Amino acid sequence: MTKTIGIETFLEVDIRVGTIVAVEAFPEARKPAWKLTIDLGPDIGMKRSSAQIVDLYTPDALLGRQVACVVNLPPRRIGPFESEVLTLGFPDADGRVVLAMPAQPVPNGARLF
Repeated sequence: MTKTIGIETFLEVDIRVGTIVAVEAFPEARKPAWKLTIDLGPDIGMKRSSAQIVDLYTPDALLGRQVACVVNLPPRRIGPFESEVLTLGFPDADGRVVLAMPAQPVPNGARLF
């Protein structure tokens, strides 16, 4: 059962779009993952994120792609890496993460509302 929240609670989650500008291997991760550098526009800047998306996305397929990120969570240490934003996705039927992305290009830093 889904818990109902008010719009005020939803608006506290700051979800922004950004463009992936760099992808690095993350061999130290317990589960296969990429280290992403994401341009979230002039107000937020470049942020890093660890994403367990290696099953569906190669580095070449990720570069230049826009993705949705939660930008107001505290940083999270994942082994030697500090993930600054949460890159959003949905599990497919096999549990692989499919990235949440805008259907059309939008300015980096645009907020979901």
